[in-house]
Amino acid sequence: MSDVVVAGVGMHPWGKWGRNFVEYGVVAIRAALADAGVSWRDVQFVSGADTVRNGYPGYVSGATFAQAMGWTGARVASSYAACASGATALEVARAEILAGRCEVAIAVGADTTAKGFLAPNAGERPDDPDWLRFRLLGATNPTYFALYARRRMALYGATEHDFAAVRAKNARHGLDNPNARYRKDFTVEDVLASAMVADPLRLLEICATSDGGAAVVVTSADWAARHGIDHAVSIRAISTVTPAFPQTVIEMPNFSTDSAVAVSGPVTPFKASIAAAAYEESGLGPEDLSLAEVYDLSSALELDWYEDIGLCKAGEGERLLHDGDTTIGGRIPVNPSGGLACFGEAVPAQALAQVCEVTWQLRGQAGSRQVEGARVGITANQGLFGHGSSVLLSV
Repeated sequence: MSDVVVAGVGMHPWGKWGRNFVEYGVVAIRAALADAGVSWRDVQFVSGADTVRNGYPGYVSGATFAQAMGWTGARVASSYAACASGATALEVARAEILAGRCEVAIAVGADTTAKGFLAPNAGERPDDPDWLRFRLLGATNPTYFALYARRRMALYGATEHDFAAVRAKNARHGLDNPNARYRKDFTVEDVLASAMVADPLRLLEICATSDGGAAVVVTSADWAARHGIDHAVSIRAISTVTPAFPQTVIEMPNFSTDSAVAVSGPVTPFKASIAAAAYEESGLGPEDLSLAEVYDLSSALELDWYEDIGLCKAGEGERLLHDGDTTIGGRIPVNPSGGLACFGEAVPAQALAQVCEVTWQLRGQAGSRQVEGARVGITANQGLFGHGSSVLLSV
């Protein structure tokens, strides 16, 4: 199933700009349209990735962006899936094309974030798991990331040096990325000298909150061929799976519940199932990959993703890193964009930004961060509480 293609991609640079999120989305949309060589009036479906921090316009982002660009009567949808929102919006756009309801669609996400850690919406909501984890556990995102890091240390012997080496690699990768917020080289020693935030994770190992936007124009393969779009990249699969019962790695805030007590675990754990579903749909596998863009909200999480997307067996992520396999020039570069460590977290935009980065790689347009001979790339994201996404692209 690969008759939908990425015809154009665009971004608004990441940073702390302090403007309305719609401005970032409009910049990204215009860039993606120009890249595809299509006009706004060609777009028949607008798929928005929602932001919960920007009021009602953020909750109906598809219509918000459609209005900002100019009403045309296009169909519209809005999606929220935490950090997987962008990929979910892209899947909705792709499904519209596969269903024959349109030939040209756009997925767009943008965010303006407050200072400090991301927090749940205000108010008393005891049935909201995001609210509960702050109220009952005091578990900010860095705390959550640190618990995963401690788990890796306990299971596989990972060290603080390993986590710092991931951050140093990504810092090198992101140096010349014009859309990245942080473009500064850090050594392992620099990372280890930064302030401790949530033991064992330090300031430079935790993704900042950022403003930013990204957009992806998708069309049917037939439409792209008829209109002479010769740089199109095929979408081979999009995975938006949920966990299988029982969940043997407990997510917040359900730490007191182990559903594997009475039932044996699933064959594939949740995070591994995200990429596995994309491989199954596409007929490709990890051995076919040229590169990956994964969700490194902490440096330690990147090591987990090496294993979850099938680059190595459980417990072998550190070896892959230190052998240089995941560096540009290595066997399978991971986060050649610099990753979210260099961009920061603009929740509805980040999965779409990953698709932009992979698309530029597959076209050979990634500049100094280019992966030589890139033919197949995958993205991977996980939102809290059962959201996961993966997009697999190829030329």
